[in-house]
Amino acid sequence: MRDFEDSTLWRISAFERIRQQTGSSGFMRLTGPTLLPTTLLADLRRLDADPESADVMEVIAACLRHRESALLCLEHEGLVWPVTLFPEEGLYHSPRDLLKASVAGLANLRLVTAEPAGVRPPGHWMHERIAQAEHYRPLSPLMWWLALNGPRKELMADIAGAAVYRMVNASNGDRPSAPGALGSAIDRLKHGSVTLNEIARWPGMSTERASRLLNGLYLAGSLMTTRTQAVSRGDAAAARGLFGWKRTR
Repeated sequence: MRDFEDSTLWRISAFERIRQQTGSSGFMRLTGPTLLPTTLLADLRRLDADPESADVMEVIAACLRHRESALLCLEHEGLVWPVTLFPEEGLYHSPRDLLKASVAGLANLRLVTAEPAGVRPPGHWMHERIAQAEHYRPLSPLMWWLALNGPRKELMADIAGAAVYRMVNASNGDRPSAPGALGSAIDRLKHGSVTLNEIARWPGMSTERASRLLNGLYLAGSLMTTRTQAVSRGDAAAARGLFGWKRTR
């Protein structure tokens, strides 16, 4: 069975054959836990029951929301990319950099399996489970890249609906890299709250581009959503910073 350190990606046919034989992917350490944490597993089952939400971006969002590590095996142009998310550390592990994957293929990125993490982040006490240092990469740029180029064209479920949006944590060091109209939209989002429709009408934008922009800021922990409908009694405030998984530097 191929070890998780191997930099050669599997073809989906070989991956499925191994999964049928073993019940798990070849990228997972068999000595580790066999089930994801209960709360994350419940969220993923909820997504699986909702065809409109069961996509790779929503699954990634669930991992970030629960701050739980997970091994996601993603199909990209017939190959399986093992990507382990570490939300608490702001890192992901993959034998190849997903930022260098074909942009055309990202539009059809598909989740094949979600399993417990087979590796541990740098500095973990289980030293034997820490992979090669060069295979760990910052998570925020990946979230931004997938939001702009991945399969989801609509707003993420957590931020959809009657709402206005504003960028937070917008220091120069945290500002996502964005070309042209997207960069201008980010600058405008730092100065006031606006609706999706308003963003879509800005120069060079559209409903899809606005949705991808907001999804990227959401996944990067840099978006504040304020619900414009009446909030329920007992809510402390209508505004909230989504995720909150981004660690204070």
